[in-house]
Amino acid sequence: MIINHVFLSENSNIQLLAPREQLNFYDSQSVVLPEEITVPDAWRMIVSNPLPIMKLAFQIRDRISSCFGVKPIKGFSGQWPDNLQVGDQLDFFLVEHISLSVLTLTARDKHLDVMTCITTDKTELIITSSVKTHNLFGRLYMLPVAIAHRLIVRSDLKRLKHKMIKDQSPLA
Repeated sequence: MIINHVFLSENSNIQLLAPREQLNFYDSQSVVLPEEITVPDAWRMIVSNPLPIMKLAFQIRDRISSCFGVKPIKGFSGQWPDNLQVGDQLDFFLVEHISLSVLTLTARDKHLDVMTCITTDKTELIITSSVKTHNLFGRLYMLPVAIAHRLIVRSDLKRLKHKMIKDQSPLA
């Protein structure tokens, strides 16, 4: 299902599921990188080298969630398909908007809706996630996920910056 309307945050490139005050979860984190980066390059660099614990985290999530009729997501493939377009799947996400500087992804089910918007502005990379829950399972699901999500995104942004610095080093 492609979204019919998008709510913009203070930064007009960042898309949200709903006005911020109507969200059940909101997280926006950014990093200034040593050089310009496009969203496709940032995505590939982050998901192609996930934290080792992520595979286990996705397996646990899928096992518990399956008891409540939620489809497994199996994690990130690390792939960026050629000619990715609005309406395509990128791993477990639906692509809602795509350009070199903005990627908006959603995942929706009967328990909650998730939107992740990745934006770049020259050397700044911003990852913003917004969630609306629909029932008790959605709210309970978000209790541990909210904590883990913030830590994972923070770690991913730091690792991306360190990788880019290392790749620039003449000794690398």
